[in-house]
Amino acid sequence: MDYERTTWRVIEHPPAKGAWNMSVDEAILEGVYSGESLPTLRLYAWDPACLSLGHAQPFEEVDQDALAENGWDVVRRPTGGRAILHVDELTYAIIAPETEPRVAGGVLQSYLRLSQALLEALRLIGLSPKANEKDSEDKSSKTNPVCFEVPSNYEITVQGRKLIGSAQARRKEGILQHGALPLYGDLTRIITALNFKDDDSRGRAKSRLLDHATTVEEELGYRPTWAQASKAFRKAFDSTLNLDLVRGELTVREKARAEQLITEKYANASWTKRI
Repeated sequence: MDYERTTWRVIEHPPAKGAWNMSVDEAILEGVYSGESLPTLRLYAWDPACLSLGHAQPFEEVDQDALAENGWDVVRRPTGGRAILHVDELTYAIIAPETEPRVAGGVLQSYLRLSQALLEALRLIGLSPKANEKDSEDKSSKTNPVCFEVPSNYEITVQGRKLIGSAQARRKEGILQHGALPLYGDLTRIITALNFKDDDSRGRAKSRLLDHATTVEEELGYRPTWAQASKAFRKAFDSTLNLDLVRGELTVREKARAEQLITEKYANASWTKRI
């Protein structure tokens, strides 16, 4: 699809706490809706490692003792999907108003458009990705607590294994799409952070995860840096979606709103444990 060339803001943020990351994305969404902020591609990471739950995922699936033992945070995303342990990865957020043609239509329509940039980013890194398509979503993806365990419709895979997991939130303010690209490390660490009925169930979940998911390092044979991945994302979004990506930072209002959202929502148990 041909798009009229337009300007988006790109923000690269250093690793930060999960509550801050989610608050920033929502603050940007509000800024985009008000017209104060350009549509934004935000690229970031997490410190400390953080388990993020999907918008409607039950908190009872979290092993709180394991989180405490490992020094990991927990946060609930505004987007859907299942749990992700954010560590050793590049996370992206795409934030745009409904009037932006690149995100027009329904969830799948917009995701398919945006996935063209994601696919190109992985090609620039040196991979041969595909957009995984199924006739219907695997029923197990509804019950598995782990996001990367089952490739759902239109997820991006390499050699049949899921590499980028993405989820959207669609509101009157616009569209927020999150995605995680595991660069390296042990993907099964997330199993430690979740509750299972017994050790056998936990072991089977680890095996399924290794069968169905992968990292960039595992596919390339060497460990890419976050900066290399970020550069590939910026270049791919620019060329594939016909964008002028202008480096930017948060506005004063976005920063203030993010701080407010940390207290009111993303670091507050009333949100994190609401289900």
